[in-house]
This record gives sequence, structure tokens and C-alpha cells, in this order.
Amino acid sequence: MSIVEVKVPQLSESVAEATMLNWKKKAGEAVAIDEILIEIETDKVVLEVPAPAAGVLSEIIAGDGATVTADQVIAKIDTAAKASAAPAAAAPAPA
Repeated sequence: MSIVEVKVPQLSESVAEATMLNWKKKAGEAVAIDEILIEIETDKVVLEVPAPAAGVLSEIIAGDGATVTADQVIAKIDTAAKASAAPAAAAPAPA
């Protein structure tokens, strides 16, 4: 198992913290490298946080609305795992 940490990007010099907006993926879902996982809002800008590696989002450490700082670990990606996505049940055909 190989775990890659997802960290808050470097914030501008005058900004000490940021707020997590909405996660685009849930724990257990597959992610592609550079896929946007979440947006983080500072008082000046909204930053997109891309996945640093492909794999499965194994853990979300900082949830929606959390206050975070630069380089803080906010999630983990397991690069060796496969998504445990069960196929969606087909909707019955209209009668």
C-alpha cells in the first residue's frame, strides 16, 4: 500500500489560513492525477486542490468548512488500491 498525502497549497504571504469548501470526491472513490478534489477559500482567492497522484481517496482528514493552514495534510490517496465502487443498479424501464 502506498499512501500519498494531499496538502493545502502554499498560501500567499499575508494569508495565514483558509476555509475548505466542498469536497468533489468522497472517501473510497477513485481519483485521477490532477483531478480537482476540493476548493479552498482565503480572504483573497479560491484555490483548487488537485490530486497529486491517481488512486483511491482513502481518507479525508479536514472536512467541508474546516479551517486549514498551508502545507496541512487534508486527505490521503492510496495509489495501490482499487475503487470499491459497486456498479449502479440499472433503472427499470418505464412500462
